[in-house]
Amino acid sequence: MRFRLTPKDSSFYELFATSAQHLVEGSKELTKLLGVERSEREASAGRMRDIEHAADESTHVIMRKVNSSFITPFDREDIYGLASNLDDCMDLMEAAADLIVLYRIGDLPDGIAAQVEVLVRMAELTAEAMPRLRSMHDLEEYWIEINRLENQADQIYRKLVAELFNDAQDAITVLKLKEVIDELEAAADAFETVANTVESIAVKES
Repeated sequence: MRFRLTPKDSSFYELFATSAQHLVEGSKELTKLLGVERSEREASAGRMRDIEHAADESTHVIMRKVNSSFITPFDREDIYGLASNLDDCMDLMEAAADLIVLYRIGDLPDGIAAQVEVLVRMAELTAEAMPRLRSMHDLEEYWIEINRLENQADQIYRKLVAELFNDAQDAITVLKLKEVIDELEAAADAFETVANTVESIAVKES
């Protein structure tokens, strides 16, 4: 058994758990936005912005703590990377919500709800995984399932884009919807990046 003269700061695990919880809140608010009347979308998008701001602050707290901590639970670069990757997930979901309102989009294709459903599950799995960073145990199922969900998101994305271009909609509407769909697909990719980062950390620490 190895002994450390200086203990590692374990509060980072709680901070990562808090960051991931913002993703759960954001994905669920995004789900609500898809289900409300158009007149209520702006209020929902405002709540998404609030969650995004809270997520930003959580990221800043982690960054400040890294800079002020003598010893960290794992490599500083990995902490920076994981915090930034978690923040990217929230930024992309919030951007999609914002575009739906800013572009005054009317009816949304059913496939967008399917995209968001995958994001909700990814967010939940990510939030469940963050506390396990403390022991680095039981994480393999997390990144395997996130990878599976990202593949599912890719399939939904391709089908949705194909239907979008195949349907006889005006070009402006197609462009608006395509940008929202792209942001949601990028969010799924960002969740996979988080999982890949966790896998890399777990391998290094094993």
